[in-house]
Amino acid sequence: MKLSLQDTLKSLSRPQFSAALKGIRRGIEKESLRVDSGARLAETAHPASLGSALTHPYITTDYAEAQMEFITPVGTEAEETLEVLSDIHHHVYHHLGEELLWPVSMPCTVEAEDDIALARYGDSNLGKLKTLYRQGLKNRYGSMMQSVAGVHYNYSMPESFWPLWQKIKGDRQPLQDFISESYFGLIRNFLRLGWLVPYLFGASPAVGSTFLQHSRSKFLLEPFGRETYYLPKATSLRMSELGYNTKAQDNLAVSYNSLQMFVRGIRRAASQPNATFEKIGTKQCGEHWQLNANTLQDESELYAPIRPKRVPKTGEKLSGALQARGVEYVEVRSLDVNPYAEIGIDLEQVLFLDVFLTYCLLADSPTLSLQQQRTAKENLNKVAVSGRDLSLQLQDDENIRSMGSWAEELFTDLTEVARLLEHAYQKEGFLAAVNTQQQKLKNPELTPSARMLKDMAEQELELSELALNLAKKHRRTLLSNGYRQMQASEFTREAISSWLKQWELEVADS
Repeated sequence: MKLSLQDTLKSLSRPQFSAALKGIRRGIEKESLRVDSGARLAETAHPASLGSALTHPYITTDYAEAQMEFITPVGTEAEETLEVLSDIHHHVYHHLGEELLWPVSMPCTVEAEDDIALARYGDSNLGKLKTLYRQGLKNRYGSMMQSVAGVHYNYSMPESFWPLWQKIKGDRQPLQDFISESYFGLIRNFLRLGWLVPYLFGASPAVGSTFLQHSRSKFLLEPFGRETYYLPKATSLRMSELGYNTKAQDNLAVSYNSLQMFVRGIRRAASQPNATFEKIGTKQCGEHWQLNANTLQDESELYAPIRPKRVPKTGEKLSGALQARGVEYVEVRSLDVNPYAEIGIDLEQVLFLDVFLTYCLLADSPTLSLQQQRTAKENLNKVAVSGRDLSLQLQDDENIRSMGSWAEELFTDLTEVARLLEHAYQKEGFLAAVNTQQQKLKNPELTPSARMLKDMAEQELELSELALNLAKKHRRTLLSNGYRQMQASEFTREAISSWLKQWELEVADS
């Protein structure tokens, strides 16, 4: 049944339905490079006292040994999830000595690409496989690109929501099929409208000179000071072709129109030989250089601003987990690290993302052709490099329209969804978060990208100097916060348990 958004919101505002909206499930994954006091990449190993990066549930590494990743458990209270993320930061800082966590998405000063040591996970087959996968990423795309950091936001609706939503929609298919179909509808709407995220939250309008020296992109930037380059209207160079992106995947035929089409597309990409990557070879001088020469070494190599997810079983690929048990949640990957938040994201962002993703779920979501997906990607890139020009022209199906007018139209609906969530939760916050973001449409200088450039200009700072000042400030704040949701003893137990799990994997391997 096709309902207008107004009819949908009216139905969900009834007492028997609004309660089902409570309990949105969230998880946050936040990446940060470790740096020394001179804003240079740390050369030290991942601190052993924090546990095994291979098996620790909350504290691990991403691409590089010096690239930390913090993972919160899934929670239903936004404030508590952020407090857990703060606890992780607080605990980690007790084990870093004088090192700092880099508070921006674009990398710190790196003199040579080979200074970026690949993450190491021990001697188990699984650990070696993870490092080899990163070796492949280095040879395919370069280590500078892989060292770009971000925040991933995981979102799902409570189980109690789905039977009622299915009833409102008049749908009769098996419930999990309906859930998966609904999440793919959310994803399609996010692809259409996701350009709004880098506009509102993009915080990478500039990069350091060493990043440009080692980047494989030919993107042209303007000088800003001695060691910094930028684009005057950029919001998120991280999301542009200069950042965490690759043209090697531009022609992937991965469709988001159904679970079955997505699974077929991602499996095809992970099995089809790629002429460019075949030139690298899988081995050189007896050393492995990548897992394979396919377009994707592994399904996790797919670069996308949002992905359907299901927690896999041991040894299970994403496509297998999705095909067997359906979509469990979505992962938003287009968030820059917020340099002005101690933990890289704040409550206002979380509440706005809840509203935006709920809107994407509830609104009508027609199928997307592969050409429409490419157009959506072009819109995202335009906003990433020129988004603080509100007259920027974006393509909406067959129509060309200004980003500012399209966003204002969208905020009309987001305001109504925020009211719905406040009614369901019986508390304020959602509407204020939407209103605050809407002010950025009236004044682009309120965006974090503009704020960074303003601070650098007024204080006569290079990007590295601004980031270093913020890192030191955040360190002081986080160390003074104390634990809120978790305790030091819990982290100690997890560290010991993680080393035991790694040892068991290594012993069990033949």
